[in-house]
Amino acid sequence: MIIELLDQKQAFDAPCTVKEIIARMAPQALAAALGCFRGGQALELTEVIREDCRLHPITFQNEEGRRMYERSLRFVLLMAVKRLYPHLHLRIEHSIGYGVYMRFLEQDADQQTVDALQAEMEKITAADLPFTREKWSREQAIAYFQAAGREDKMRLLAYRPYDYFPVYRCGGLTEYFYGIMLPSTGYVSHFRLLLHDPGMVLQMPSPQDPSLPAPFISRPNILATFRQSNRWCDILGCMNAADVNDMTVGGRLNDFIRVNEALHDKSIGDIADGIAARGARAIFVAGPSSSGKTTFSNRLCIHLRVLGLHPVLISLDDFYLDRDLLPLEADGKPDLEALSALDVPLLRKCLSDLLSGKETIMPRFDFTVSKRAKEGYPLRLAPDQPLILEGIHGLNPALHDGFDPALIATIYISQLTCLNLDHHNRIRTTDARLLRRIVRDHHFRNTPPEETLDMWNSVRRGEEKWIFPYQEQADFVFNSALHYELPVLKIYAYELLKNIPPDSPHYLSSRRLLKILHYILPATDESLREIPPLSLLREFIGGCTLYK
Repeated sequence: MIIELLDQKQAFDAPCTVKEIIARMAPQALAAALGCFRGGQALELTEVIREDCRLHPITFQNEEGRRMYERSLRFVLLMAVKRLYPHLHLRIEHSIGYGVYMRFLEQDADQQTVDALQAEMEKITAADLPFTREKWSREQAIAYFQAAGREDKMRLLAYRPYDYFPVYRCGGLTEYFYGIMLPSTGYVSHFRLLLHDPGMVLQMPSPQDPSLPAPFISRPNILATFRQSNRWCDILGCMNAADVNDMTVGGRLNDFIRVNEALHDKSIGDIADGIAARGARAIFVAGPSSSGKTTFSNRLCIHLRVLGLHPVLISLDDFYLDRDLLPLEADGKPDLEALSALDVPLLRKCLSDLLSGKETIMPRFDFTVSKRAKEGYPLRLAPDQPLILEGIHGLNPALHDGFDPALIATIYISQLTCLNLDHHNRIRTTDARLLRRIVRDHHFRNTPPEETLDMWNSVRRGEEKWIFPYQEQADFVFNSALHYELPVLKIYAYELLKNIPPDSPHYLSSRRLLKILHYILPATDESLREIPPLSLLREFIGGCTLYK
């Protein structure tokens, strides 16, 4: 067979593992290799190759490599918990920077427990124990996890549409992690377990330096929002995907939707109360892609009107520079995510005029020709007219530094899902946002899923550079996640993702999203009708009456 790797070709007489191929063809790349891409598939280093193919190493610089690292490191932590505290059940909850937050279901963590687990994990990684993959039937897995007291996983697997799937064994523990693993525990020796009351943070390396755990950066505002969302989960009786499925089967999803939406409305109302109490005159709303910024801003206007105000809503997109003036990315494409894509001096002038009571000429951007319209429109704010400015750069100090802080309020909005597949497998917020964007782009922007996926890495880089560094500076944080949205998004996204062919460079991403949706039952037509016209989810699936 002929193998291509890093611009080389070699013939192999017999089937070989991926690791053996790299060792022979590119030994200098072996130390950093975590697996290999074969077209749109990700292969473990232990995968046996039996036919001609082209391979490309997966490293920690690749998102798939970091996901493999995290899965394997979580396995090591679960082994340590089983050895030291077999009576405790750990729930993996959400990311925080380069770490993952988790907590015990039975009790709060303490420093002694964290130190003991860190030491045990170091022993396990030093032992370099192999992760062994086995093929189990669904019935076999359900019986095993039921006997092990893992009701969360047992209930979820009952909804799995396939009869067989891979599980991993290591050190007496068997787990299913919805993705491929590294060869052994020795591959994940760079980590740090930190106490973060009431739970812990498992800190991993950053892509910039995989040789040591990244420094921990506290994010109290975001963590507080996640805690609020977890309280919502308790109120709703919904922690994992199987809970949502049970509601669908039991005919309780409609009521679940109503309570979800009521909690959203209460949160938006609380933010409006806070803005009114501050007397803010300019309210900046920012957040990453597919957070629901537009619908949130419109609903915030409604709540402010209830308080006797008459807000004026504008989009920061109207301050875009003409397309031929935009900064360029490394590939020569316009960088739409950069702050310098906006006419910041003009924005600050307009804001200064408006806050001082002057009339100013506001720009309009014509997206059909990618240029600013020749004529703007005049605007002057009355005393009861706060200005709401919505756009990805709303938290950036460059837009509002130097203005009276008493007149400025900032809001960070993001889809911070707290719904897990099971206690050990979280649904990443980026994956949930990507599902939203795929559905919206297909239905309202005539953009096929592969084009959305092609843009996603650029979007993510922009978020990491221009949005996330400022999220903790926001005066208010709003979580736009709706715990019922995955059954709805499945209806719109599932077939779109299934139609992405194996030879597509985005096949791996599509399969990753499909793995989530495989465990989610679709919402019924009756439940779809229950989604109110002002729901943030309507921004992505249609039917919103706030705007046409």
